[in-house]
Amino acid sequence: MPSPRSSPSRRAAPIPSPSRRAAPVPSPSCAAVALRSLLAADLRVSRRLGVCAGERSAWGSARPLLRLLEVSGHGVPWLAGTLYGLGRSESPAGREVLLNLLFALVLDLVLVAVVKGLVRRRRPTHNKMDMFVTISVDKYSFPSGHATRAAMVCRFVLHHLVLAIPLRVLVILWAIIVGISRVMLGRHNVTDVAFGFIMGYMQYNVVKYFWLSPLSAPALFAAWNQ
Repeated sequence: MPSPRSSPSRRAAPIPSPSRRAAPVPSPSCAAVALRSLLAADLRVSRRLGVCAGERSAWGSARPLLRLLEVSGHGVPWLAGTLYGLGRSESPAGREVLLNLLFALVLDLVLVAVVKGLVRRRRPTHNKMDMFVTISVDKYSFPSGHATRAAMVCRFVLHHLVLAIPLRVLVILWAIIVGISRVMLGRHNVTDVAFGFIMGYMQYNVVKYFWLSPLSAPALFAAWNQ
């Protein structure tokens, strides 16, 4: 007599083949966890320090002063001022310094644009998009172009201008305050400014290594003198 068919409930469950088994989720590395923790702390601290991010912020009344600092560290005034100085200068030594400052400013713009385009970190959410002259990659936050420029210009000025000690201190303070103001205005996170300072400091080494002079770039100086 044929055995009765086994009910569906009694049938053995099919054993999944090794190819169908779910792959184990890899646990994050210590470096990844540390990086996420750093970024989370960066966002949290930056938001707390953004005391001038809007008119209704804790220090909103100081916002116009910090926006003036924003203009002082922007690339457009520096480029315009350097070009004007080159056109008015009659001293060969002065033209050499100004020409290299122009090279440094252009180098800064290019390098910052490249890094911003690669990293593509958005600006802080509490930032008010009323920045002075923004184009293209300026919508990204890392690194702070104001911080790179301030650090580089600070080193450049201290190395190539003869200044009294009080003026040298003022130049250093200007660079530091410009960087701090970027966080207070909500334009950047703390790490954007910190990396910007480091990057700007190193950029001067590049300018120093490729220093333009009548000996290293005679054609350029001959064309400019004409």
